[in-house]
Amino acid sequence: MDIFKLGDKILDLLNMVFGFWNNQVSLVFGLLGQSPVEFKEGGPWAIIAGIEPIFVAVGSSLVVLFFVIGFCSESVDVREEMRFEVILRMLIRLGLAEWFVANNVTIMKAIFTSVGNLVGLLSAGTTTELVIDETQAEIIAGLGFGESFIMLILAALLSIIIIICGFFLIYTVYFRFLKLLIIVPLGSIAFSTMGGNRMVSHTAVAYSKYFLSVVLEAVTMALAIILCNAFINAGLPSFTGDYADWAKTLIYLCEMTFTIALTVGSVKGAQTLTSKAFGL
Repeated sequence: MDIFKLGDKILDLLNMVFGFWNNQVSLVFGLLGQSPVEFKEGGPWAIIAGIEPIFVAVGSSLVVLFFVIGFCSESVDVREEMRFEVILRMLIRLGLAEWFVANNVTIMKAIFTSVGNLVGLLSAGTTTELVIDETQAEIIAGLGFGESFIMLILAALLSIIIIICGFFLIYTVYFRFLKLLIIVPLGSIAFSTMGGNRMVSHTAVAYSKYFLSVVLEAVTMALAIILCNAFINAGLPSFTGDYADWAKTLIYLCEMTFTIALTVGSVKGAQTLTSKAFGL
């Protein structure tokens, strides 16, 4: 009897959960393409813009201090070491440090825009939505009571996992914005070390590497989501040839859930992957 067939209810549950996942992915792509300047209608950025002059003032003062430190460390014998090219190199270093301190936000905003445009190019027309294969949907709809009951329990468990993964996905993207907003004003202090010698200016290099790894993290996240959704929609895995149809469907749903969890893991590890790929 139809009352003992749960296939339609299972399909409705899976379609609802996969629709939730697709909505989360669409939201993530929209966020990854945004600049922190536009995030939450610019509210968080307005706070950063308000406190940025304080960090610029501190950084400008530190430029002079680090310049003196660099001058003293490189000038053991002032009469022999203070040649014209040495003085010129120090003055250029001092000017560059002051310019980066004063214009670090402008530089960062240009980088934000460039990376956002790159994410937009990646996601335009290439985002594959998560859907149930038609063949597997027909098998689920035609299941008997025993198989459909087992499938319903598994579908409920997998749905919980997918929903949790969806929230973790959004959390990771929001945390990326938080990291960017926090490190932006610190750039003025980090770039002030450029006025010193090579040992002191290492701070500016380390900051720049970390900043780029966090910004380019959005590109790695977008690639991970696109590729993992393509894996899911590729169909049944190759090792399901000798099983019954309902067992193949179970394996298919488990693989979909596993790949969704893999997507979240790839997104959470995007910064580490980006840092290793670019040597940052």
